[in-house]
Amino acid sequence: MQVWEVVSLGSQPKHNRWERPLPGKGEARVRVVAAGLNFADLLMIEGKYQVRPPLPFVPGMEFSGVVEALGPDTDGPRPGTRVLGVSGTGALAEELCIPADRLSQIPDAMGFDEAAGFPIAYGTSHLALAHKARLQPGETLFVTGAAGGVGLTAIEIGKRLGARVIASARTASRLEVARAAGADHLIDSEAPGLKDALRALGGVDVVYDAVGGPAFDEALRACKPDGRLLAIGFASGQVPQIPANLLLVKNLTVSGFWYGGYQAHAPELVAASMAELLRWRAEGALRPHIGQVLPFEDFPEGLDLLRTRRATGKVVIRVDQQA
Repeated sequence: MQVWEVVSLGSQPKHNRWERPLPGKGEARVRVVAAGLNFADLLMIEGKYQVRPPLPFVPGMEFSGVVEALGPDTDGPRPGTRVLGVSGTGALAEELCIPADRLSQIPDAMGFDEAAGFPIAYGTSHLALAHKARLQPGETLFVTGAAGGVGLTAIEIGKRLGARVIASARTASRLEVARAAGADHLIDSEAPGLKDALRALGGVDVVYDAVGGPAFDEALRACKPDGRLLAIGFASGQVPQIPANLLLVKNLTVSGFWYGGYQAHAPELVAASMAELLRWRAEGALRPHIGQVLPFEDFPEGLDLLRTRRATGKVVIRVDQQA
């Protein structure tokens, strides 16, 4: 049996539906309209993610929807407010309860599909580049997997922060998606000689790597002195092994970044970041790329797009087709 058959609310008989969630103190109940898929959803379902909820569980880490009710003594967006948020799990359901302070109001010009795929990808890239790597105007940023969900947001935010951006991706069509997002230079990730190509472009100050594998090692060797490397994820399935002698000789810094960890230990930083990102979106400075919007019953297809790395931008699942 496939995991999604176990966890999908849509596969339950109508007379055997889950109980309607009741918001507790500090919580809001949200009617989910759409949910954004992430590579982490795939890992969680396969039992390979750092967070392993007990089975059965409802997947879906981020969502958009409408507030239906607030719990007792709870301040938060009023019922009827359009919101987005990060739930960790449970977004692929008709309703969910979540701490009200983890919700953000959706700007008027932003649709539900776009909002559902917004918080994790943009939140990851913003905090990783602005807070963790402290990317500066005029520096060179190298983005791997640049046509994917987080990759495209890293290009946009890198340009917003004043960097020159080098993007790598597979196939000409995916490279064109990266170019449209603002990349200054494009590199075919399947072509040999990545290190030499990066050095020919003057080297790299910051590496944003969501792929892992050999590309991380070659980018490491193309870094300028005092370069910073961000380990965002390992979509290739290969976790890089970092030679400490190179870190020493070139004064390099390698940092891991996990958005969920910041939600747990620095929620105020996450909230400030999301507020700034939504301001940028309201001003038209960000242009989220939604590659596919699928109906709820095609959730397995959405996972397969992530598994095979065929998706460009975000994959969104429509939970409520009527909204």
